Amino acid sequence: MAAVATCSTGTRSTGSMVVAASRNSVTSFQRRGPRASGSDSGCSRLVSIAGTRPSVRNGQLLVSTGLPALDQLLGGGLAVGTVLLIEEDKYNIYSPLLFKYFLAEGIVTGHTLLVASAKEDPADILQELPAPLLDDNCKKECDEDICNHKTESNIKMKIAWRYQLLPKMEARPVSSSRFGHYYDLSKRIPQELIEASKWHGFFLPEKISSTLNVEPCSLNHGYIKLLQFIQNIIYEEGFDGSNPQKKQKNILRIGIQNLGSPLWGDDVFWTENCDSNHSLTKFLYMLRGLLRSSLSACIITVPTHLIQNKAIVARVTNLSDTVVGLESFIGSEKETNPLYKDYHGLIHIRQIPQLNNLIYDVSDVKDLAFKLKRKLFTIERLHLPPDLSDTVSRSSKQDLAESAKLLGPGCGMMARGKKHLDF
Repeated sequence: MAAVATCSTGTRSTGSMVVAASRNSVTSFQRRGPRASGSDSGCSRLVSIAGTRPSVRNGQLLVSTGLPALDQLLGGGLAVGTVLLIEEDKYNIYSPLLFKYFLAEGIVTGHTLLVASAKEDPADILQELPAPLLDDNCKKECDEDICNHKTESNIKMKIAWRYQLLPKMEARPVSSSRFGHYYDLSKRIPQELIEASKWHGFFLPEKISSTLNVEPCSLNHGYIKLLQFIQNIIYEEGFDGSNPQKKQKNILRIGIQNLGSPLWGDDVFWTENCDSNHSLTKFLYMLRGLLRSSLSACIITVPTHLIQNKAIVARVTNLSDTVVGLESFIGSEKETNPLYKDYHGLIHIRQIPQLNNLIYDVSDVKDLAFKLKRKLFTIERLHLPPDLSDTVSRSSKQDLAESAKLLGPGCGMMARGKKHLDF
């Protein structure tokens, strides 16, 4: 596990304060000036890596997932050396967005990327990343037409003076080293940012030949090649803790798309017996052990809804550090339910890592929903719609009551039963 470098200077600091108080006989609380450059200067402060920050809970180094709302739900961000598992939605529409957010954040902050896929060429995936926005104000309603409004330099509206403060697109973000950015899904990332970034691609059809002879192993050929590829990048480019990087330290962002699908040569979807050879669980076990001692963070999308055996899903969840599930309303009864008319799906925080502990933590935030706007993918608390109008039909009220029961604890507690309260 990549940990933050700190130095224990409590004893020395206390002793110096006592000596200073005895000499000057004024007070023991004195402001200390900057130290001279030496070995002690690096021990008194945390390791500074662009696009990272230490956790306020345990000091673990964190990176942004590219979605500030998701960072907040995960306790500040994704811990370095951990695996984030995204349970894909049924039609695989919204899970690729989280995957692209993670990669786009790596390009903006200058991190090294490693993109692995068995379906799409990694070079094509990078071309579809969303474009970064200039400032943090884009978390508001950026899908309005006013965001694309261009005012003339000589004409300024006094009534709508706040429009001049809205975010504008730029080729290079001004503060790329800050933690967390916002992105515009309606535009693609500038080509100059992709060319200036450093990335490695793993396209499974190009790595495996049909005439390749591989010795019998517990893993299939695709997983073996991918593990070897990741291991070589970590050790050769100095992301391993035992081999310090020559230049300024950096983070390796690993993105693996549609892991466990038949395109990877895995039989986890049509195998009923748990005792049979499952390469997916063994791959995750070896991958997590490889990430623990490196400056890297990994995001994996897995179509868990296609896995018939729930025991395998439980194993995959236990072998991941952070698990986030996406439930889309497309093709389900919730799509026409008035309770969910303002949202496109539900998001479930199934597991949050508690590092250096024996158990995992469960998120206290329930009833989360997401919506896809024209420019933004937002995560919000699921609120019940107000039932104040007399035009609401009786059947709609019954549907709202039945749907509220399924929400469990949270906002559903206010709507249990057949009757609603009138305010």
